[in-house]
Amino acid sequence: MLARLIGSYRSQYRTPLQFRTGQIVELGVRDEEWPAFAWVKTDDGSAGWAPVAWLQVLDDGRAEALCDYSARELDVDRGEQVRLHHEHGGWWWSERADGAQGWLPARELELLEENCT
Repeated sequence: MLARLIGSYRSQYRTPLQFRTGQIVELGVRDEEWPAFAWVKTDDGSAGWAPVAWLQVLDDGRAEALCDYSARELDVDRGEQVRLHHEHGGWWWSERADGAQGWLPARELELLEENCT
């Protein structure tokens, strides 16, 4: 699926959160604007928003990662087209023409029809 950016979007974090399947993380509060996400902190001190559905809640405010995750966002300019791979909680994992991939908020995207010709 293709989409066009309604406005420019820039990543909000220089060092995005990343974790691997099976990794134990500290689980914080849910995001009020994006309730599918919670604040997560790893043992190395990295922190950021992660999908709650991709975590198995344990005890004492911890969770186990059910899959690999990167909170990397994608920098794109207004009018630029991107390929959409999958959506979660109002965000799309997207790919620019140069192959760079990352998350973009759905509210910044205009979905486009793809021609089969």
